[in-house]
Amino acid sequence: MKILVVGSGGREHALAWKISQSERIQTVFVAPGNGGTALDGNLHNIDITDLNELADFVEKEHVALTVVGPEVPLAAGIVNLFRARGLKIFGPTKEAAQLESSKDFAKSFMQRHNIPTALSQTFSDSVAAHAYIDQQGAPIVIKADGLAAGKGVVVAMSLEEAHGAIDMMLSDNKLGDAGARVVIEEFLPGEEASFIVMVDGKNILPLATSQDHKRLKDHDEGPNTGGMGAYSPAPIVTPELHARVMREIIIPTVQGMAKDGIPFTGFLYAGLMIDDKGHAKTLEFNCRMGDPETQPIMARLKTDLLSVMEHAVAGTLDTIELEWDRRTALGVVLAAAGYPDAPRKGDLITDIPPATTDCVTFHAGTLLDDNKRLLSNGGRVLCVVGLGDSVKMAQRQAYAAVDMVRLDGVQLRRDIGWRAIKK
Repeated sequence: MKILVVGSGGREHALAWKISQSERIQTVFVAPGNGGTALDGNLHNIDITDLNELADFVEKEHVALTVVGPEVPLAAGIVNLFRARGLKIFGPTKEAAQLESSKDFAKSFMQRHNIPTALSQTFSDSVAAHAYIDQQGAPIVIKADGLAAGKGVVVAMSLEEAHGAIDMMLSDNKLGDAGARVVIEEFLPGEEASFIVMVDGKNILPLATSQDHKRLKDHDEGPNTGGMGAYSPAPIVTPELHARVMREIIIPTVQGMAKDGIPFTGFLYAGLMIDDKGHAKTLEFNCRMGDPETQPIMARLKTDLLSVMEHAVAGTLDTIELEWDRRTALGVVLAAAGYPDAPRKGDLITDIPPATTDCVTFHAGTLLDDNKRLLSNGGRVLCVVGLGDSVKMAQRQAYAAVDMVRLDGVQLRRDIGWRAIKK
């Protein structure tokens, strides 16, 4: 059986790596892939990004199923296109992907369906936005309405920072169309967690819980990033909280989308803020798996992912149960010099340790040059995942491997998992 994974990041490497372990797999194509998927003998990179050309490739190669990793092709309608051509694909339609591609759509949806979230207002006029910030005060959160590759959220702890974010998005147009509208939200104190499920339009299959680290530096300092590391499971998501999130957020979202005539299929990611009383509110929705959360989640999954995907496209997720490695998986991101604002590319990467049952490295911003050298090619370069019987042991495994890798100018955090260890 042939499978196509669309994307080039660490999330896609992890998904393709896991799918390739199925005994029924003939070939796993990754489009366009990265240096890590190029080096993996079980994976085959395809240098195609045009959606119509991808559909042509799938037809020509008789690919049985396509799995979409990143948000951009989903927002562009890859699922609509493939379904129109009778091709099996797992992901949300362009209309359903608005839960991620438009913050304003998501906020309106949550308010309409009584899904707990922060109070907010949407602005396209900078004068009105500045006035609203002065009225509300700081801390306050400013979000670009559209997709901004993880750079569209500013948690402003001061009025000066908040006004600067409005100028950056609305006046200076630094984020282009993505920042032409902004959603301004109340600041929610608490602890973040990632809650990811698979949805087949009706049935919901929760994945293992996880938690990531957004800030660039130790002690949660520095700018927000796409994520500097993650671990699974997340101790903060107790069985009681898990049940409440399903009841108050996930099920109403899936039912609400169906009620609105936009049934949701695909990975659904709810970014949660959990207060000191154990109540969760929705910070955002993503219509795909998180990155770097996918990497530790896939490292723990014991069930055949191909089989799960087949149930997902057949609408039978209610007939399957997932089996997980009891150990904790903890992933540390190695980022390029200059990340997140101006990541440097072209640095040589060497001495990545070979994969073991306790540690595996997933590639994100890497490529193989003509001389088969591995070079950096993006902001987040690698995610090294360690597994252990405790968070501390998984952390030790991951950092032991991290310290072997050579990458000039590398940036990384040394405290991934600190919240779980503190608990």
